[in-house]
Amino acid sequence: MIRKLVAVLSSLLVLGGAANAEVPAVGTVAPGFSLSDQNGATRRLAEWRGRWVVLYFYPKDDTPGCTAEACAFRDDLAQLTALGAQVVGVSVDDTASHRAFAAKYSLPFPLLSDATAEVARQYGALSDWLVMKLAKRYTFLIDPAGRIAKVYQSVDTSRHSAEIVADLKLLQGRAAGR
Repeated sequence: MIRKLVAVLSSLLVLGGAANAEVPAVGTVAPGFSLSDQNGATRRLAEWRGRWVVLYFYPKDDTPGCTAEACAFRDDLAQLTALGAQVVGVSVDDTASHRAFAAKYSLPFPLLSDATAEVARQYGALSDWLVMKLAKRYTFLIDPAGRIAKVYQSVDTSRHSAEIVADLKLLQGRAAGR
């Protein structure tokens, strides 16, 4: 009996847990949201309409991969801003955790608390296990019209920010007919 229970629990860990919404397809309208940032302010996707949005989901504040990813976005922020992009991080951590994480690493962009994990679920970016929920490391590049322009489901934190910069240039060049 114990072996069967261990096998079931192990398979849940491997498969990512309970059912998740589909990842929104490129070209579809990005699901809207209203979440609190690290300062307690309510932030909505709609407030960035007219700009590119780098909406990145990450598992946990102040862990090695998540820190590397966030710091790379911080370090590349001038390039991303010059390309008209707003970086927004989302995890299921609470606002206090986000506040400490942002302060520790001088992260100048919003970190949103998806404490109910509903937004991660809407984006198909939720690992929902029996006793724990974590956001998957997915990124959505959202165009100024609010549509999904690109989805990243396999992220290498050491080069992801640079990849976003390159893809933004490419997508903006296509939009301009270059």
